[in-house]
Amino acid sequence: MGRNQLQPGEGPGGADGFGPDADDTGCPILHVDMDAFFASVEVHRCPELRGRPVVVGGVAGRGVVSSASYEARRFGVHSAMPTARARRLCPAAIFLPPDFAAYRAASDAVMKIFAQTTPLVEPLSLDEAFLDVSGARRLLGSPAQVARQIRARVVGELGLTCSVGVAPTKFVAKLASSRAKPDGLLVVPADRVVAYLHRLPVGALWGVGERTEQALRRLGVTTVADIAHSRPETLVSALGPAVGSHLYELAWGRDPRAVTPHTPEKSVGAETTFETDIADPEKIRRVLLELAGRCATRARRAGVTGRTVSIKVRFADFRTITRSRTLPDPTDVAREMFETGWSLFDALGTREQVRLIGLRLEGLQDEAAPRQLVLGEREHGWRDAERAVDAATERFGAAAVRPASLLSPGQRAAEARYRDESPS
Repeated sequence: MGRNQLQPGEGPGGADGFGPDADDTGCPILHVDMDAFFASVEVHRCPELRGRPVVVGGVAGRGVVSSASYEARRFGVHSAMPTARARRLCPAAIFLPPDFAAYRAASDAVMKIFAQTTPLVEPLSLDEAFLDVSGARRLLGSPAQVARQIRARVVGELGLTCSVGVAPTKFVAKLASSRAKPDGLLVVPADRVVAYLHRLPVGALWGVGERTEQALRRLGVTTVADIAHSRPETLVSALGPAVGSHLYELAWGRDPRAVTPHTPEKSVGAETTFETDIADPEKIRRVLLELAGRCATRARRAGVTGRTVSIKVRFADFRTITRSRTLPDPTDVAREMFETGWSLFDALGTREQVRLIGLRLEGLQDEAAPRQLVLGEREHGWRDAERAVDAATERFGAAAVRPASLLSPGQRAAEARYRDESPS
């Protein structure tokens, strides 16, 4: 059974103490997860896609699936799958490139609904968050009632669906929401947590990937109950002290973490996988310039600056290296990020074929933090210019203003003809 499939009694109307109408006493934690978020946003924008398999992701040769509608998932398509394989599995699917501006706008609307429900919201990504609704009982009702109100608002106001897990802890709430998908609600009562967990496969536990699962199977451990009844020192010996202890605690439903609102981003970044491996430094230079622009835009939208610029380079043989440099002052300027990233790449002195390159801004802080002035610095510089570009792209689209070096030769020629033919 797949790790995201329902166990008996987990769906709506479960008769064994789990389900949307189960006792939610002592269950203040909600995990809300949007259903096939990117694909659902596309279907909402284009209703003619409803009921058809829709796949969002890189549409080129080495693209990767970001989101798949449930109609596409029936053919075995899932996120992180190579697009080429998804096409083979579901040739009738509609393949769409991602529109992150649309997904960000939809995410902002979803998070606004959460924030209007409780101030204790911890976003995990664009499409999921933990909520602590313990303070909302007097105004909105029990946790399950709050969950129903959230689901009704999301579908009524945004035309999207979400699945909600209600439980005493973050871990169990997240597990419950995955078992409620799609478009479901699952309550795991506080006094039934251990019973609920112990019938699940080890792969259901947070932090159990393929390698950890293989290591557990070598010990004869296949269910969460097996983990709970293993000797802690055996788990630590096989998996290491951190993972072994962590899984043992989770197997007994122990998760003391509180919902932490407004967790600051630790970094912003972007990366590109080339359709074919390249070694041309000029092409790599242009890609780094584009990545720097994307990073800088995200940083400015988030209201942060960063002091460390890092690059990631994956070669044709899948070797991956990273290099970083800390700047004297924090920045949110694409030009500074690009110059630093390019100098890091140039210092590698390599002409090997490159499969992937990424750029990241780290060491983030609020943009309002004090900034050291530079003697002789212009009153208006690249930061002001790039903010003007932000305003233009917000109004006219991402292609409105771009660095000239990112234009194709044909586009540059067209721009030159336009300037020559325009009246002075």
